[in-house]
Amino acid sequence: MANFGTTQRIPTCTTPSCKAETHEPKKPQEKLYSDFKVYWPFSLPLTSEAAAIRILRNLENLGLYYTLFLWIILFMILIPRHKVSLILLVIMTYVTTLYCLVLRAYPNSVLLHRSVDKRFVFGLLVFATLVQLILTDAGVYLAVSLACVVPLVLLHAVLWVSHHTFVETEDEDACCCAKQLVPLDGHNECRTDGIENV
Repeated sequence: MANFGTTQRIPTCTTPSCKAETHEPKKPQEKLYSDFKVYWPFSLPLTSEAAAIRILRNLENLGLYYTLFLWIILFMILIPRHKVSLILLVIMTYVTTLYCLVLRAYPNSVLLHRSVDKRFVFGLLVFATLVQLILTDAGVYLAVSLACVVPLVLLHAVLWVSHHTFVETEDEDACCCAKQLVPLDGHNECRTDGIENV
């Protein structure tokens, strides 16, 4: 009488390996949050040599951004009173930009890339800009902007860990199936059965 009015389902599969599945599909947010990784590009160097190497590398890689930051600060300081210095700064910026465009337009030019060192030309343009700013009585503003910007640039250069110092490689313990980040200096190729994986 307890089963009166109810129907029982008979399984269609009679083998013992066939059991009712209790698998529930994963919710979409579970996969989304499990793949989330936080990248923090700042860290303190362990030694003074590591700090010096990091400063040199960041000045080489991010020098254009540091220069642009200095230029914006100097530009904002010169806007209120020194119109002539501001015009000369913009003209020298235009000349430097044209030189960079010519370098990029002719990458195989022997004259532009081998005969004349581009560091010499950039140094000459910076020296001419400094002389023009000093002659137009904007030397004090240049010194103030350098005193404000240089410590910030050096602090950023010491703390910034370049993402170019790491490469994504295969994990050797998991038979080249899992990827991880390793330093460029210790990069080892993963081999399986004498064949090098690419």
